[in-house]
Amino acid sequence: MTHLTLAEMEAGLEAIRQSPKAVGVVRMIVRRPETEAREVLETGQLDPAHGLVGDNWKARGSRSTADGSAHPEMQLNVMNARVIELLAQARDRWALAGDQLYVDFDLSEVNAPAGTRLAIGAAVIEVTPPPHTGCKKFSARYGLDAMKFVNSPEGKQLHLRGVNAKIVQGGVVKVGDVVRKIPPVSPAA
Repeated sequence: MTHLTLAEMEAGLEAIRQSPKAVGVVRMIVRRPETEAREVLETGQLDPAHGLVGDNWKARGSRSTADGSAHPEMQLNVMNARVIELLAQARDRWALAGDQLYVDFDLSEVNAPAGTRLAIGAAVIEVTPPPHTGCKKFSARYGLDAMKFVNSPEGKQLHLRGVNAKIVQGGVVKVGDVVRKIPPVSPAA
């Protein structure tokens, strides 16, 4: 497959910027049962203790924790569907990115900073502070220019590579479910 050039990706920025800001939709759900394996789902169960049920998040662990256990603020990787649609060029290549939820929703720093809560189906997730950046695998799958695109200053502001999130209320999510920003939780008085 021929990868897009940086100029071709930049030409797609306007469509990405037009992503819904308050109410969007789930376009794809992907579970990773083991390293390099992907299962595209119509329905998934989000669980605060286990992440996307059947995904290897918990078993895989993280290099970002002192003991190598799963990082609680990196339970889910959520990516803007318009970005992956541009980079992958074919829907059957979306899942290669390794994210679990692909949403038609503005995940930019301005619209969805850390702490933003999103209701998705019966579940609620919260965007967390750890950045989600492109890696060698991402570059191999979508091209070096894709890595430059998502990790550029503008790419980071728009969260083109996506965001990390944690599950604050478990529940079933389905392709086609509404993604809706919900008001922040008030601190206890």
